[in-house]
Amino acid sequence: MPLLYEFFPVLLFFLAFKFYDIYIATMVGIFATSLIVLMNRIVRKTWDRKQLITLGVFVLFGGLTLYFRDPIFVKWKPTIIFWIFALIVLISQFFMKKPLIQRLMENVLENKATVPLFVWKRINLMWAVFFAGMGAINLYIAYYFSDAAWVNFKFYGLTGALFVFSILQAGYIFRYTQETKDKRQQMR
Repeated sequence: MPLLYEFFPVLLFFLAFKFYDIYIATMVGIFATSLIVLMNRIVRKTWDRKQLITLGVFVLFGGLTLYFRDPIFVKWKPTIIFWIFALIVLISQFFMKKPLIQRLMENVLENKATVPLFVWKRINLMWAVFFAGMGAINLYIAYYFSDAAWVNFKFYGLTGALFVFSILQAGYIFRYTQETKDKRQQMR
C-alpha cells in the first residue's frame, strides 16, 4: 500500500503534463503529495518523514517553478530527494546500530528471517549509490532532453528503476535468508 501512496502523485503529475503542461502538472503534483501526507496523518495518526521531506522539496522547488515560470526547478526535485535519501542512508551506515535499510526491511521479512549484518550493510550502501546515481541521471535528463522526455523518464524510468532495484534487492536478501534457514535445519 505505501508504494501506491508514493506512485499516486507521480501518476497524477504525469497525466496532468500529458493533458496540460508542466505548470499545471506541478500544481497537481503538489496538491496530490499534500493529500497523501494528510491522508497518511488521518489514517495512521502519524507523520511519515519521507513523505514530509518529499512534500517540502516539492513545495519549494515546485513553487519556484511556478513563480519563475521555469521548469528546471521542478526537474531538480527528484534529484534533491534522491540525494537527501542517499545521504540519510549513508549516514545510517556509519552512525546507527542498524543501517536504515535493515530497520525498514526487517519487518517485511517472513518469519523474522535472520539476515547477517554484513548483508544489510551491503544493501544499505547499494541503496545509497542507487539514490545518488538516479539523482545524477535525473539531472542529465533534465538539462539535455525536452520537458516531455524528462516527464516520461520520471514516470517510466525512475519508477521502473526503483521497481527493478527493489526486486534485485529482494532476491539478494532471499538468498541469505535461505542460507540461514538451511543452516538452522542442518543444526537440528
